[in-house]
Amino acid sequence: MILNTGNRTDIPAFFSDWFFNRIQEGFVCVRNPYFPHQVTKYILDPQVIDIICFCTKNPKPMLSRLDLIKDYKQFWFVTITPYNQTIEPYVPNKNEIIRSFIELSKKIGSHCIGWRYDPIFLNDYYTIEYHLRIFEKMCQKLTGYTHQCVISFIDLYQKTKKNFKEVQEVNQKDQIYLCQKFVEIGKKYNIEIYTCHENESLKTTGVHTSGCMNQQIIERALGHSLKLPKINEARQGCRCLLNNDIGVYNTCLHSCLYCYANYDRVTVLKNVKMHNKKSPFLIGDFQKDDIIKEAKQVSYIDRQLSLF
Repeated sequence: MILNTGNRTDIPAFFSDWFFNRIQEGFVCVRNPYFPHQVTKYILDPQVIDIICFCTKNPKPMLSRLDLIKDYKQFWFVTITPYNQTIEPYVPNKNEIIRSFIELSKKIGSHCIGWRYDPIFLNDYYTIEYHLRIFEKMCQKLTGYTHQCVISFIDLYQKTKKNFKEVQEVNQKDQIYLCQKFVEIGKKYNIEIYTCHENESLKTTGVHTSGCMNQQIIERALGHSLKLPKINEARQGCRCLLNNDIGVYNTCLHSCLYCYANYDRVTVLKNVKMHNKKSPFLIGDFQKDDIIKEAKQVSYIDRQLSLF
């Protein structure tokens, strides 16, 4: 199975002690975000977990302890955007993130790490020209350390409109132009551009529209083919392998204005107070009305077919 950690929060940045405790104890419990008393228990065992996928804005807290998960295959997305602390109040300095990205790539391999430059929005300060200039500067620093960059254009979820009132969507014409330019720049630095759940029409610009964490990307990180069962799409039209996530919504302390996973910072701070790094749950602990079920966990790796 594929274990995800990054669709709901940023575990490497804020909850790495808890994560390594879970690895040591060999299991983790996750509440259904819509039916909180329904709990899924995952056994953490490299025999059935084919790969652990991380998505973070700050991998640094985990870098010195990666040997603790050396028995697990890994794939990482590290998000590095051009935005300042007005937009991303608690995200570390971007040069520091880039240094951590490079260190991580050296440890796990450039085929096991991708860069996310998303979401993209435009205003009087963050213009098309600004994005293209900063994107190329980042490509110059990351070339050789990754071969994949994921972009997306901002979606105006209700949470986003509440916390980032002045933001506007990027029109189709500007999306096409930016994609074309990103592809041109990426080719110079051996970085392929993927979109995350965007319009298929952008494929004409040269971007990959097959999903940012699809089967091919995971197989490349594993070095093996996968025999996958039918997996429910995380969102309609999304081909990414995003199930089995152990995170919790409303717990990410980066407090980015565009965030879709947080309602507001007050809610986040309230939830984080209930975090116990020794608990099987990221937030809170067992409750008397919990209905606990063991996850169905099997390896998807085709052991007879290696890609390398």
